[in-house]
Amino acid sequence: MCANSISIDEEILEEIDEFIDDDRIKNRSDAVNFLLSRALSSTRVRRALILAGGKGTRMRPFTYEIPKPLIPVHEKPLVQHIIELLRKNGIKNITMSIGYMGDRIQSRLGNGSDLNVRIEYIVEEEELGTAGSLHLLKEKPDRSFFMFNGDVLANIELHDMIHFHRKNKGLATIALTAVDEPSRFGVAKLEGDKILEFVEKPEPGKEPSKFINAGVYLLEPEVIDYVPEGRSMMETDVFPRLAKEGNLYGYKFKGQWFDTGTHEAYEKAIKGWRDIE
Repeated sequence: MCANSISIDEEILEEIDEFIDDDRIKNRSDAVNFLLSRALSSTRVRRALILAGGKGTRMRPFTYEIPKPLIPVHEKPLVQHIIELLRKNGIKNITMSIGYMGDRIQSRLGNGSDLNVRIEYIVEEEELGTAGSLHLLKEKPDRSFFMFNGDVLANIELHDMIHFHRKNKGLATIALTAVDEPSRFGVAKLEGDKILEFVEKPEPGKEPSKFINAGVYLLEPEVIDYVPEGRSMMETDVFPRLAKEGNLYGYKFKGQWFDTGTHEAYEKAIKGWRDIE
């Protein structure tokens, strides 16, 4: 036996082989790498930022009296489903960017102890968009971190997304979900796993793919240097620059995903969403 070899019981090898899917995991070596990466990922990614500062204008009149992150889905605040996904994947350090009726969010969630996580808050005195709040972080992250739009319901295998991100060595990875009518969204133009650009609401039949931005990002700390001061958007101010440099990747996942940005979408989410277990 050479010095670099290891012995694995046949029974364990059979379990490892069950992860081979002929897609991302093509053989036993890929499966072992995936499982080791998943086991170690909680030490690589420890923090998430949830954007919860918007006014939720498309959900009025509900959001005249309740901030959108607290709108209920299956008797839980919308944002709690995101927190439960993070907790399930071992990520318990959460920063929440709040603004509009932020005091109600803080009052409801507190420091996160009731949900077995740790929540700290940064306050947007004025709306900063989907990127600007990164400059409010009390200290710059020293490793990869997740960012979630606070109005999505998604069930993603975050450990797999971390493995994908590290394998590609880009600065940012966007979770992509396939939809039946992509022309209603910004659609990813891809070259393999690399995102070249997003085409906003293309004509039906002329979409570059069926994949859209799912509102979940895995970012390296360097991405903060791409964010302009003041109000700015990941979608228009940051991602295009990263894509031009070849540093933006798309992680295609097959789990549940619901937008809750409109009354119609919210109704579909209530009917179709299956809670995180």
